[in-house]
Amino acid sequence: MSPVNRSTTDQRVVIAVLTYRRPVDLEELLPELLDQAEMVLAPVEIVVVDNDPDAGARALVTEPSWVHEGEPASIPPAPIRYVHEPTPGIAAARNRALQEGRDADLLIFIDDDERPSSHWLVQLLDTYSAYRPAAVVGPVLSQYDIEPEQWIRAGGFFERRRFVTGTPVALAATNNLLLDLAQVRRLGLSFDERFGLSGGSDSLFTRQLHQRGGQMIWCDEATVIDIVPADRLTREWVLHRAFRMGNTWSRINLDETENGRRLLVRMNLQARGAVRVCGGIVRYLAGSLVGQLPLRARGLRTAARGAGMLAGSVGSVYHEYKRG
Repeated sequence: MSPVNRSTTDQRVVIAVLTYRRPVDLEELLPELLDQAEMVLAPVEIVVVDNDPDAGARALVTEPSWVHEGEPASIPPAPIRYVHEPTPGIAAARNRALQEGRDADLLIFIDDDERPSSHWLVQLLDTYSAYRPAAVVGPVLSQYDIEPEQWIRAGGFFERRRFVTGTPVALAATNNLLLDLAQVRRLGLSFDERFGLSGGSDSLFTRQLHQRGGQMIWCDEATVIDIVPADRLTREWVLHRAFRMGNTWSRINLDETENGRRLLVRMNLQARGAVRVCGGIVRYLAGSLVGQLPLRARGLRTAARGAGMLAGSVGSVYHEYKRG
């Protein structure tokens, strides 16, 4: 595929990689991002935001041993910059990426445990050029580190929705996201650091972007592969994640509600959470009666999400990313 259209050459691009103690993943990802940068005409800078208080990724980024064969290690083929963000939590790291991209036009988020498809950057920029939205959202496909147990497969817990390119969307994560920084600044957006250790700051950010009139467009060709490690391929992790997502959803809804309506919203969240808990239990029991593992697995996850909604509706915060 040829480079992006010349209409994008004046768009300064920053690719932000947020990392926390994943040196092997980071060492595999950065060469791939350098290859991506070479495919486009737009000036590209790669910024690694290290959220490790010990700055563990500094040497890996500033003294690379993984550049293309035959090229001096001190002269990578595209600019890579290391920044240290010691404030705990991914929301702080996301905000640091926004800050580091202040002189750029476009900021692209990708996680350190992901791998871009062969023309990922080209596709994102082409879609941005065609629609000029506030954000372009790409799909994330899961690849398992080990063969998961049948319960994980049956539940389809790592399968995500996909849409036709050009479809407007109202919510997104930052694991494959392009932002038009001028529009982000005009809408007064940043990541809420109260959600830094609980997760969900990206959901709140993109929800606010949509509510304030920013358009988000889906690009189905710009895929990234999410490498799912073995410690996430367990029932415990799946149910904890479902609980956290329900918990975060309630907190986001309450946070965006005026004081006068908060009691009504709280009651609505409690009702919806209770329905999910009861419905999930019913699905689990039905699956047990008829011998359907997918029903049992999804029923438990639904109940866990409902329990998280109930907890969040009364102000309880589940810190999924709490650090020792």
